[in-house]
Amino acid sequence: MSAIIDHAHGISTVDTVYDRPLQTSAHIIVERGRAAIVDTGTSHAVPRILAALAAKGVPPERVDYVVLTHIHLDHAGGAGLLMSKLPNARLTVHPRGARHMADPARLVAATVAIYGAETMQRIYGEILPVPAERIVETPHESTVSLAGRELAFLDAPGHARHHVVVVDGRSGHIFAGDTFGLSYRETDRDGMQFVMPSTSPVQWEPDAHHASVDMMLARRPEAIYVTHFGQVRDVPRLAADLHRLVDAHRDLALACRDAGPERAARLAAGVREIVLAEAARQRWPLAREAVLELFALDIDLNAEGLAAWLDSGR
Repeated sequence: MSAIIDHAHGISTVDTVYDRPLQTSAHIIVERGRAAIVDTGTSHAVPRILAALAAKGVPPERVDYVVLTHIHLDHAGGAGLLMSKLPNARLTVHPRGARHMADPARLVAATVAIYGAETMQRIYGEILPVPAERIVETPHESTVSLAGRELAFLDAPGHARHHVVVVDGRSGHIFAGDTFGLSYRETDRDGMQFVMPSTSPVQWEPDAHHASVDMMLARRPEAIYVTHFGQVRDVPRLAADLHRLVDAHRDLALACRDAGPERAARLAAGVREIVLAEAARQRWPLAREAVLELFALDIDLNAEGLAAWLDSGR
């Protein structure tokens, strides 16, 4: 049931299968027989995470933390259900997201408004609250200890204002959620990995996104873990690409700002062209239609995020 990719330093990637394999992941950190789980996927992913813990020899009562990079439901939708299976775990979350984990009604209502109740249930499953007393807010530079292994939280807006990234004190690696973009393994070429920013609605901010990438780069991590998908290396090269692509998305949005009724279509077409241009530039080993299929959801979300940024006036 559980596809697990093991890395060094007791870190593993678990495929949480959002709507296809190798699209979304959680990460498990094991230290001296105790564990932390970074992001949860949807409620449908909870059996996969529990199976991965069992494969690692970690019983549920020895999980100390469920760590959320941010509260978008493809990252946090399963948090309530997972916490109900982990009797001693505490949930860490950005202060802006804590109340939504204790009472997810607004998150659920917003998602139902977009997808409808039936589709929302199919995609995300049941969204359960987390008892407030089990929630730990993690503002900038706060830390927790996993069996003596420090996990440090850095405020990392850009993708969302309720986003943190997590610096692992043992490896120096960073768990970046969506702030370091998407990196699908299907695009890998000759051992090289590639990234694409996620500008999904509703809080994308290009200046903050640049600053958060630079903050991570300043830590000189040998590896970064992104939720979409897994571990990436050659961080300086990827960061430079991410900066360039954030600018490309911003420039597209500004060019479409006064497009009126055609704005949504022009934004979607423009994001498609950014993705296809990057595929050509980096010589991804995929045909054009395969690239568009791989990024279909992300193209739509990025276009919607650009529209939301324009409407925000930021």
